[in-house]
Amino acid sequence: MKDRAAVLLAFSLLFSVAGAYTVRKGDTLYSIARANNTSVNSIIRLNNLKGTTLEIGQELRIPGVAPTSSTPATSKTALPAPLPAEQLTPTAPTSSIAGVTVRVPQSLRMGEAFVVQLSGARAGQATVRFPSEVGEDVRMPNEVLKPIGAAGEYMVLGRVVLGKTTPVVYEVTLGGELIRGRIPVVGLDQPIQHLNLPQRVSGVLQDPGKAAEDAAVDKAYTLRTPQVWTRPFAPALAKAKATSSSFGQPRTYVPGGEVAYHFGTDYPAPVGTPVLAVNDGKVILAGKYPVRGGLVLIDHGAGVTSLYFHQSKIAVKPGQVVKRGQKLGEVGTTGLSAGPHLHLEMRVRGEGTNPANWVDRLWPR
Repeated sequence: MKDRAAVLLAFSLLFSVAGAYTVRKGDTLYSIARANNTSVNSIIRLNNLKGTTLEIGQELRIPGVAPTSSTPATSKTALPAPLPAEQLTPTAPTSSIAGVTVRVPQSLRMGEAFVVQLSGARAGQATVRFPSEVGEDVRMPNEVLKPIGAAGEYMVLGRVVLGKTTPVVYEVTLGGELIRGRIPVVGLDQPIQHLNLPQRVSGVLQDPGKAAEDAAVDKAYTLRTPQVWTRPFAPALAKAKATSSSFGQPRTYVPGGEVAYHFGTDYPAPVGTPVLAVNDGKVILAGKYPVRGGLVLIDHGAGVTSLYFHQSKIAVKPGQVVKRGQKLGEVGTTGLSAGPHLHLEMRVRGEGTNPANWVDRLWPR
């Protein structure tokens, strides 16, 4: 069956209509695939690519995109058109609106969490949106966000979805005034990791309970409760060693499988090692699931959630309030796991962000 599927895929790639695309600055295989309604794997196979690294000016054949001889290859792209330049303020870390100073990072990497800082007596009355999320694979794109803070110092959390290398566009509105700005984004440029998991492990991806598991997690991502943490975020393992799989790593789970991003960071540790809450919050999910295995999900408020996968034992219950450093369970190798480790995720409004950007910080970056 697998051989027949491989033959059919090869024929479909060989004889399907394919157009040319010229790689531009900031492109990734993921962003090109998403914009053209295809998959990273299909582009890799059609072009005989050995990895995910692209070069500016490189010609790619795109499955299902009709070629044309009348239009230069450099202009053939299904990427969404950027906002006109006149609608954007110049890229700058500091600007102001109605007496409120707005500060943003000078640049970002895909998968980063960041803050828009608002300073001034009326800062708490402003609202912030990220219109560049429209058309991206994010939950609740362009959501109207209210600042968090007090005494004239406020902030709004942002996140860069994995696969995005086009600028983040933000809007700040206050008292009938509006400013727009953009922050450049660069990729992670990581090679594809081929896990080639055995069937006894990868079989959980076809488990009938996976749909209910994903629905429960997605529901938790919609929570918009007040911020509850007041101290910097802490490691989830007391003695975390080097990671076995880094955040944002493009990977396949089985030979010939689809390429997907790794939304967390893996920390190898012996079975039974205590798993600790990275900060104060409320337990939303705690139990055994087909793919994530022994899972705990904590809501920290302000749209921030932390998730702890593959645990062998769970020590908390849904609805329980936990403190930073409190034991949640123990490291295991349950679910989609080939060895003992903790998979840790830090999500902002449901999108994965790099856990390393949170450790020992009250806010990311």
